[in-house]
Amino acid sequence: MNQPTAWHEWGAEAFALAQAQDKPILLDVGAVWCHWCHVMDRESYESAETAAILNQHFICIKVDRDERPDVDARYQAAVASITGQGGWPLTVFLTPDGKMFFGGTYFPPVDSYGRASFGRVLLAIAEAFRERRTELEIESEELMHQLARSESMPGQRGEFSAAIVAKMVQSALANFDRENGGFGDAPKFSYPPMMDLLLDWYTRTGEKLAGRVIVTTLEKMALGGVYDQLAGGFHRYSVDERWCVPHYEKMAYDNSELLKNYAHAWLATGNPLFADVARDILRWLREWLSDRERGGYYGSQDADIDLHDDGGYFTWTLEEARAVLTAEELAVAAAHYDIGEQGEMPHEPEKNVLWVRETVEEIAAKQGRTVEATAQLLEAAKKKLYAARLQRPTPFVDRTLYTGWNALCISAVLQASRVLGEDAELQFALRSLDRLLAEAYLPEAGLRHVIAYAADGTDHLARQRPAGVLEDYAYTTLACLDAYEASGDLRYYDHASEIAARMIAGFHDDNDGGFFDLDNASTRDAVGALTSRRKPFRDSPAPAGDPAAALALLRLYALNGDTELRNLARETLEVFAGMIDQYGIFGGTYGLAATWLSRPHTQVVVVGQGPQAEVLYAEALAGFALTKIVLRVKDASEVNRALPPALAETIGALPAVQDGRTVALLCSGFSCQPPAYTAEELRSAMKEAVTHGN
Repeated sequence: MNQPTAWHEWGAEAFALAQAQDKPILLDVGAVWCHWCHVMDRESYESAETAAILNQHFICIKVDRDERPDVDARYQAAVASITGQGGWPLTVFLTPDGKMFFGGTYFPPVDSYGRASFGRVLLAIAEAFRERRTELEIESEELMHQLARSESMPGQRGEFSAAIVAKMVQSALANFDRENGGFGDAPKFSYPPMMDLLLDWYTRTGEKLAGRVIVTTLEKMALGGVYDQLAGGFHRYSVDERWCVPHYEKMAYDNSELLKNYAHAWLATGNPLFADVARDILRWLREWLSDRERGGYYGSQDADIDLHDDGGYFTWTLEEARAVLTAEELAVAAAHYDIGEQGEMPHEPEKNVLWVRETVEEIAAKQGRTVEATAQLLEAAKKKLYAARLQRPTPFVDRTLYTGWNALCISAVLQASRVLGEDAELQFALRSLDRLLAEAYLPEAGLRHVIAYAADGTDHLARQRPAGVLEDYAYTTLACLDAYEASGDLRYYDHASEIAARMIAGFHDDNDGGFFDLDNASTRDAVGALTSRRKPFRDSPAPAGDPAAALALLRLYALNGDTELRNLARETLEVFAGMIDQYGIFGGTYGLAATWLSRPHTQVVVVGQGPQAEVLYAEALAGFALTKIVLRVKDASEVNRALPPALAETIGALPAVQDGRTVALLCSGFSCQPPAYTAEELRSAMKEAVTHGN
């Protein structure tokens, strides 16, 4: 990093230097995809004048929030407690031992809009540290004490009740934007775990409003500018309530979880749009976020190409579109994507965000063409616009492979590819998991948070891969279980069991229950706010660590019958049971785990091969049910090698398996139903298990 500011990595060395020189610490937490982080870098940290102040009065530490989510989470909470908001860049001032006494987000380089310039703030902080040192240290001690108490969730324990799922669903329904879809007002974020919870609720209860929430939200998002109409994939959020104008960065974890939503919604509703969007997300992952040579999924795609860009790569003027398309193609594309003289971008009003204003059928009727001819023109226009966009300077792709985000992508691609028949993507996801297990899982040390850094090391200070956090373990356990279900390879089940055992040994709170986000070894020599123990329960927006861990344990229990895993999961959910209903749409992952705990899981094992086995397997995959597990065993003689011991013992002893016929066996809550030999028999049995199981 070519800046005059003297940056240090987060760690004991930087804190020791601050203590030796008796200087406060400036902590800058940013991200490679963050526009305003780049702005503040250029305006302030690359300024010789500002750097002189920083280097004289502070020890400066720069942290990548994707690389160190543990650091980011704690100081975000600390800054929010005194300012009421957080975000990136996060600018935090610490005592030499890491206790925060002041903080904020973006600071301008000059006085503006009633805000002091960053230089003035720095000089005032330095003076306060010299002149009011005792007062600042007392305030920082109290702030860190409050943070430690709030993050460890004291006094929030309660009895777990299955009724919590219904409460969470009704809370989400009450927050539904009936006109635009989604929840609440602008800015609009997606909440994938809550959407999956609503999908499961809808398939079990048939509640019409839940169905309307799902269909309206997913349709509006897919037709809006928050969805990349040319390349596929979703931007991080929409700045307006109509899903029209996005914040343009694209994150692996947003798209992985939305891929699950669209694939699951297709199973639940049969809406072909949802299958199309799921395939398009797969396409975007394949083209932009995949290491096709070695396996693995990259972290993110930036929003902009430079500081002066405001979505320019993704948006179009009418003249830019006219230069690429024929007159007929432009007429169709302009109507479909709302391309006109006046666009949606506030700073460049001639720039158009591509969103779906009119359907092919509507355009065909207005322009006097057949639907088929209109669709052909639109498809040609779409290909030309995308090809032209590819000639533009492209936003930076962070090619770092993060363990947890890879696990989320692997799970999503496996689940979607399995039901969409995308075998090539399914195989790539398995290869990516193999790489994760080979390169990020060290038997002597556990998981690393990073599988591999970008080859050029762009924007990364630290070269030592940090230890895995709770989410890495929980997500990887779930990815291994998805891989086992998709492939039938028992070694993935064995990996899931091993990694879950490491998670329990390293992260579980043996005194009060639940899981800490950092393992015990990581916190022994912790510095700064990392000395505070934290139990993540709130989706933000990726699935929260504690309920994800509970979900992983419950899915393992469904395969091996180990009641200790179920007890640990229940205990984890009880840690937060006294307050989770306050968090509504942010508690989706908790709701998913609560559903697994409160309802019997359903296992469908298809034994046999040939056309009838394919029919039964397809039927087993059809329809969405959160707690459904579908496994395939090609031959009855392979049962003991293909299933976990407890399940193999149950299935293998059934006469229907021993007689050698192709059969589907449905077990609900470890109790098996009569064998199904036809798709109709299996469909009826699954409907009964999913709808009426208690």
